[in-house]
Amino acid sequence: MEGTSMTTFNSYVKALEKLFVIEDIEAWSPAIRSKTVIRTGKKRCFIDPSIAVVALGASPRSLELDLKTFGFIYECLCMRDLKIYSQSLGGRLSYYHDKYGLEADAVLHLDDGRYALIECKLGSRDIDAGANNLLKLKELVTERNNRDKQVSMRLPDLLIILTGGKIAYTREDGVKVIPLGCLKD
Repeated sequence: MEGTSMTTFNSYVKALEKLFVIEDIEAWSPAIRSKTVIRTGKKRCFIDPSIAVVALGASPRSLELDLKTFGFIYECLCMRDLKIYSQSLGGRLSYYHDKYGLEADAVLHLDDGRYALIECKLGSRDIDAGANNLLKLKELVTERNNRDKQVSMRLPDLLIILTGGKIAYTREDGVKVIPLGCLKD
């Protein structure tokens, strides 16, 4: 059996984009690492993550047993909510990922230059790892500014972990932990 041709695949992707089923999230490529290190490809998300759940035939129980898939769906849900709630502020989303595994699931940019680095973590056990990623990324910006003092890059205004929990708080390292349910415009 032959596979789908790239032409057919691309036509399906375009149709899904026109129907507002999927959307691409652009990569954030700050001048903090070599361009060959930073992934610059687009990240594709379902506009409504419930479509992915239905397409997979997933149930709440099956998602509990497959936390990796549940995590991807939760990340799409976070991206959707961030995009919706930041629209009134002129917000736009991107993401950061480099070949060393350092990432920010979302980078929320505002028109006035402010930006937030955001990690989406479903469970509380992953909060420390997410915070470490965000702090390392902030440190890369600081190191870049120390190397090139003439053209400094703005430091992130917020470091945020979006969780599936119920309590919002600020960690000692300054990272904000915010339940997804607390977002609003």
